[in-house]
Amino acid sequence: MAKGTGRNGATRGRSDKGTIRAGRADERVAGRIEVRTRDDTTLVAGDAARGAELEATVRRQLELLGEDPKREGLIKTPARVAKSLSWLTRGYGLDAAQVIGDALFEESHENMVMVRDIELYSLCEHHLLPFFGRAHIAYIPRGRIVGLSKLPRVVEVFARRLQVQERMTEQIATAIEEVLEPHGVGVVIEAQHLCMMMRGVEKQNSKTITSALRGTFRGDAKTRDEFFRLASGPWPSGR
Repeated sequence: MAKGTGRNGATRGRSDKGTIRAGRADERVAGRIEVRTRDDTTLVAGDAARGAELEATVRRQLELLGEDPKREGLIKTPARVAKSLSWLTRGYGLDAAQVIGDALFEESHENMVMVRDIELYSLCEHHLLPFFGRAHIAYIPRGRIVGLSKLPRVVEVFARRLQVQERMTEQIATAIEEVLEPHGVGVVIEAQHLCMMMRGVEKQNSKTITSALRGTFRGDAKTRDEFFRLASGPWPSGR
């Protein structure tokens, strides 16, 4: 595998034909591990010293499980796990105001705005097992709106941490309320938890549904009912 030089003099992985690999390339810049995403943004995932310590911890875990971390299939596993965990918990280095940025626009629209079926993946803080599902977010603007793609980004800020679903739902609603200052915010999350599916009670078809309501979504029954109907039912077109 040939190497090329990227921005800041960092090495970037290249294919045998000399083209940069599709997807993301991981870079070490100034002693930090950085992860390049598909849209070419760079997220700092941790420093090299912390990464090395995490690799050593994973290697010891493999030994405690009765495995040989030196066998062929596991030699690179500690490094892969360290990098994966840094990626999966990158939300600790982000906040809602940061990901929304300047994507706020003056607009007189004061009816409900909803982005539904936002995919989310997170890690349960009790067992470090994944939970995954969908978030439905709505708000009623108070003189300004936000770029629609920013609502899924807010979900990512809190999903990419060690979490419990109940807290994450509240965090998303609070963040949107603080940044947008709308008339109201509603958030519903429905998710499946591998800590219930793979272990413990081993129930494969259970879902956990949580909600957080702010402003008119809590105080006005008609607004609340409309939100829950749109979040749970078919699209108005009947699709």
